[in-house]
Amino acid sequence: MNILLFEPAEFDGTLLRLAEQDRRVQHIIQVLRLAPGDDLRVGMVNGRMGTGRILGLQDGWLEMQVSLVAPPPEPPGIELILALPRPIMLQRILKQATVLGVRRFHLIRSQKVQKSFFQGSVLQAENLRALLLQGLEQAVDTRLPEVCIYQQFRPFVEDVLPSLTTASRLLAHPGEGSTLADLHAAGLIGAPLLLAIGPEGGWSEHEVEAFRNQGFTSFSLGPRILHVDTAVLVLLAQVRLLQELSESQELRF
Repeated sequence: MNILLFEPAEFDGTLLRLAEQDRRVQHIIQVLRLAPGDDLRVGMVNGRMGTGRILGLQDGWLEMQVSLVAPPPEPPGIELILALPRPIMLQRILKQATVLGVRRFHLIRSQKVQKSFFQGSVLQAENLRALLLQGLEQAVDTRLPEVCIYQQFRPFVEDVLPSLTTASRLLAHPGEGSTLADLHAAGLIGAPLLLAIGPEGGWSEHEVEAFRNQGFTSFSLGPRILHVDTAVLVLLAQVRLLQELSESQELRF
């Protein structure tokens, strides 16, 4: 936990009070080993960041004097379309993709996605929020990503995609000839960016064509087929690097 995040309802002016049994308090005491008078980094969910000074434990509550002085970091402007993977894999993806700055997730049904995946407890609002908060705590951010869930492919592609404003639309699909380096050279990796990653084995040909009709450019990571959770992290890291290269080139000119 690199930043202690709290909800607006937990904050009263400059005073933050957390129950002693709260996992955040236990982390402060048992892992960080902080004591009254010590400072730590804090932030309000979807709000500003700053410093909290521990006042002490009183009647089962940890009290902290908080000063919020800075906005959270600017997000990189990446939205992720993800064919819903198995629940255990989804948990890893949501947390790590949040660490890497994804601002919105679109979890969709594709031909190779089992319908039962949408019944998993991980998709319950409180469980989604907990995973996203863990990612923010790691990344030192307060902006909670949005998670949108669509159980039908066609309405998402035909009704939702046209409403999303993005500079670049990329579709990861095994077997395609172009690479991310090719797309970068062609000036196709900008910001904001919409990145679509399919299920194990990739999208169906019908799905690829539907995305292309909505302005997506397809590409491949190469001859090796990656697990979805690995592919997500690799692609997000590479895309962010190429975005930064494009931004630095624009500044030079």
